Amino acid sequence: MPSLRHEKLCLAPVAGVDEAGRGPLAGPVVAAAVILPAKGIPRGINDSKKLPAAERARLHDRLHGCALVGIGIVEADEIDTLNIYWATMKAMTLAVEALGCAPGHVLVDGNRLPKWGFAATPIVKGDAISLSIAAASIIAKHTRDTLMLGYAETYPHYGWHSNKGYGAPDHLRALREHGPCPLHRRSFAPVAAACDLLHALG
Repeated sequence: MPSLRHEKLCLAPVAGVDEAGRGPLAGPVVAAAVILPAKGIPRGINDSKKLPAAERARLHDRLHGCALVGIGIVEADEIDTLNIYWATMKAMTLAVEALGCAPGHVLVDGNRLPKWGFAATPIVKGDAISLSIAAASIIAKHTRDTLMLGYAETYPHYGWHSNKGYGAPDHLRALREHGPCPLHRRSFAPVAAACDLLHALG
């Protein structure tokens, strides 16, 4: 289970940062930054991938009520312009800047850091180790999943209510049958292939 061991080694306040949505073919990449309170941290915080959706939703609401939370979102068209790596770095930067205060240190899930002025440490698999990063992973994933559920109402062909924009078989089949929508990342190979197919047929 994640703990505060890494946070206790850093200058306070410490923000944990994680992202959701690097791999999907559609929708934004979302990053979250979380500064946990000194007291009253919700129980059950863990790597978002290890939690059911209902528990993520509960913890998302609890964290918004007790912690400082910042969210950064980079949409599909900008992902195509920047590439997914730099779009993720931008989303992380936006998330920290949205906290409303300057952190003393930032703990970031992964092995790379954005080019920013904050003192920061990357932690591989940080969402399983650091409580702040795990909290950020919950905020980021719940936020993105909620966005994709909303988009699924507008673009029902792609099955986003279940696949959240990832390259699941039903999503890939709909891409071939209907082509991409404005929320698809055209720089991603399966979407580019669907575009090429449409051009060839049209």
